[in-house]
Amino acid sequence: MTRTILLIEDNEQNLYLATFLLEQKGYKVVPARSGTEGIATAARILPDLIILDIQLPQMDGYAVARELRQNPDLKAVPIVAVTSYAMVGDRERTLEAGCNGYIEKPINPDTFIGQIEQYLKANLPEGRTEP
Repeated sequence: MTRTILLIEDNEQNLYLATFLLEQKGYKVVPARSGTEGIATAARILPDLIILDIQLPQMDGYAVARELRQNPDLKAVPIVAVTSYAMVGDRERTLEAGCNGYIEKPINPDTFIGQIEQYLKANLPEGRTEP
């Protein structure tokens, strides 16, 4: 069973790199280029995991995470913030907004999949042992 990852990212280069890495490992990646598009897409597809850029136009990732957590169908879906915000308190702020994890940009292609799979393993369907 292919796991579906919603990737909410407005930067085309970041979107391309993350999509490429995830698809190489067999994941289905659904892109959204804005927070509002991401919220609507998440409600429609009910992904296995959401990767969320924090620096989005119009609606930042914190607001997106809070909105996603209001949807009862998405409460158990892990949200991983991927952001260049690396100041003291930024990790805590993402977790308070409803994210389950935090990965700093630029992502490291050698470790990115392993980081993402940590959150997928925590959210495996009953009876599954691999993401």
